Amino acid sequence: MTETETRTLHDDKQQNGAAVAETSVEDVFDDTYKMKEGPKPPRMLVWRNIILMTLLHLGALYGLVLLPSASVSTVAWTAVCYLISALGVTAGAHRLWSHRSYKASFPLRVFLALGNSMAFQNDIYEWARDHRVHHKYSETDADPHNATRGFFFSHVGWLMVRKHPDVVEKGKKLELSDLKADKVVMFQRRHYKLSVVMLCFAVPMLVPWYFWGESLVLAYFVPGLLRYAVMLNATWLVNSAAHLYGNRPYDKTINPRENPFVAFSAIGEGFHNYHHTFPFDYATSEFGVKLNITTAFIDLMCFMGLATDPKSVSKEVIMARVKRTGEGSHKSG
Repeated sequence: MTETETRTLHDDKQQNGAAVAETSVEDVFDDTYKMKEGPKPPRMLVWRNIILMTLLHLGALYGLVLLPSASVSTVAWTAVCYLISALGVTAGAHRLWSHRSYKASFPLRVFLALGNSMAFQNDIYEWARDHRVHHKYSETDADPHNATRGFFFSHVGWLMVRKHPDVVEKGKKLELSDLKADKVVMFQRRHYKLSVVMLCFAVPMLVPWYFWGESLVLAYFVPGLLRYAVMLNATWLVNSAAHLYGNRPYDKTINPRENPFVAFSAIGEGFHNYHHTFPFDYATSEFGVKLNITTAFIDLMCFMGLATDPKSVSKEVIMARVKRTGEGSHKSG
């Protein structure tokens, strides 16, 4: 992103007025960062992660084999666990805690933290910190899952190697006082390992075994490992496929794309060119709840009084940005 485009994003925020007055500047691209010249630091493999990821996906494949013999109740429970864990990432770690695009009541924050532990993608504090770094230094050495390093790296490879030193350095310099002040976030961080054992593995396995007599083996491999692996890959596709494949109707100068398949699998997170152009919009899209279960969920929470102040971008600002920086592929719906 050029200096002009960075300034344009700030202008968009100002044009949209009070709706974005309280959003963070930590998710705005920093064009002053320059990648260091010279040889890159050597890649250091994290063998523990490589082994665990391999075992997880082998277990998920076995779960896929067992899936036809699962009861209807178990399949439905697997879908429920998928949705809860997905919301813990999309409505929770992403839109609430990373971007502060809406405000959530204490009960809603607790629910989203529980869902986030069920998703097992690092605790909320670490997830939000790394995501803010990703936006601030997108597609550079300081981006945790820099998509210019290829599909595999941005999808899962970044978890199999030590972070680039610039990722660590820039993460330490971010303003994270809002996360530190959130008692739900810090409680989950203190008790993260136990919450993952209980919510990502024990609860998905024990509920079908206890309530309708599903076998423990099937309950472990289907609502447990298979659901977890599919959820992980759906999230990873936002970092990989949605940065490489699709159109760029809002800003042709950045890599993130609009990808309907990713939007479907990640319950609304595939409108990625829009999201990186307007990171403060709670809907991450101009099309409301279309392919966007997360937006529908936040709307429902607002209707119930459990969420407030959802920030959005006016149609006028969107269309002005489309005309200035879009590639000409914008559609009205």
